[in-house]
Amino acid sequence: MKSIFVKLSVLALALSGVSCASGPNAQTGAVVGGLGGAALGGIIGHQSGRGLEGAAIGGALGAVGGNAVGNAQDQRNYNNYYRPQPRPYYGY
Repeated sequence: MKSIFVKLSVLALALSGVSCASGPNAQTGAVVGGLGGAALGGIIGHQSGRGLEGAAIGGALGAVGGNAVGNAQDQRNYNNYYRPQPRPYYGY
């Protein structure tokens, strides 16, 4: 029972961190990372006889990682396109 509570707590904490970054690339990265992580975790977990547990853990970790990568891309896009550029100084 204690083991299930710890796993659910870790999963809830990971999913709450995903919702912090909400740019378009962050959302897409979370979905793609979650699906890829679930697939890979299911395959790895199936080898040890715990496919569903592996898919859940892989999906959560993949979603967090994909969100982080997508959020970094959103920040880069903001800095390159939307942030005001400094005016050139001509020495007047």
